[in-house]
Amino acid sequence: MIYGYARVSTKKQLEGNGLEAQEKALLVAGADEVIKEQYTGTTMQRPQLDALVERMTEGDILMAAKLDRIARTAAEGATLIRSLQERGVAVNILNIGVLDSSTTGRLMTNVLLAFAEFERDLIVERTQAGREVARTHAGYREGRRPLPQARKDAAVEMISRGHSYKEACEATGLSRSTVLRAVRASRGKQIVS
Repeated sequence: MIYGYARVSTKKQLEGNGLEAQEKALLVAGADEVIKEQYTGTTMQRPQLDALVERMTEGDILMAAKLDRIARTAAEGATLIRSLQERGVAVNILNIGVLDSSTTGRLMTNVLLAFAEFERDLIVERTQAGREVARTHAGYREGRRPLPQARKDAAVEMISRGHSYKEACEATGLSRSTVLRAVRASRGKQIVS
């Protein structure tokens, strides 16, 4: 059985072409089944991949679009790939090829994993440097931009007129928790007034 594994780090990628493009490439390459999940590579928590690895048996193939989809550090990747190879499971990385248990295959695996880790570290460094530069600009604010107060006020107004929270959420595009906080805040202001 050929199992494809597709992973993205953010929900934005999940909704966009990241996951979709990986799945398509894996299916075109011959994957019988594609397992998908959204977890950042730095957490090492990938329940779907872990479950897939557990159920794979000799003769199966684990396929991924890129090496960094299954491993972000050289040590973790080497451990995973070696454990699969020892069980007779082949690893096929679409932009590299099949990583087997030969001497050359093991060398290629280690070199490629080291480069994947190096690339990830460079991304982290560039991101941190960009944040440092951004912090020097007037008006910089960490985190997400605040939601427009007008949308919150509109949701509160709908609730006060008897609409349901679901209706208020759908009309304003706000989450239920955001609407609940806005309603609580408006009630707190009314009590103080």
